Amino acid sequence: MPSDPVISIIDDDESVRDAMESLVRSLGYAAATFASAEEYLRSERVRDSSCLITDLRMPGMSGADLQDVLIADGVTTPIIFVTASRDEGVRTRVLNAGAYGFLHKPFQEQRLIDCLNNALSGEENGSPEPSAAD
Repeated sequence: MPSDPVISIIDDDESVRDAMESLVRSLGYAAATFASAEEYLRSERVRDSSCLITDLRMPGMSGADLQDVLIADGVTTPIIFVTASRDEGVRTRVLNAGAYGFLHKPFQEQRLIDCLNNALSGEENGSPEPSAAD
């Protein structure tokens, strides 16, 4: 991983990408944004991102499918999912595959910050049970 953390953000909603980029930069990290999983996979960021924040449901490849591709390619970048989906089967699948968080939109910024800090520090992955605020 690079010495200065680069957080890659993938979401098909430009306003969500912009808001997350602003939050990540306010924390002192560099951010790279992508409108799709495919765009991310074509980028140089695949091998040098310190953490990946991705939407689950997007046109084309889903965030869960992206996780599968990265795992198959031996990429171990920590992943945090943010989604409006309430699909508990997918939530369980991505967390069992090693995701560092699964946050339901809208979520409290602090929840994302906590997941990001855990991912960057290498702490145990996982996400607490969602609360009503998630």
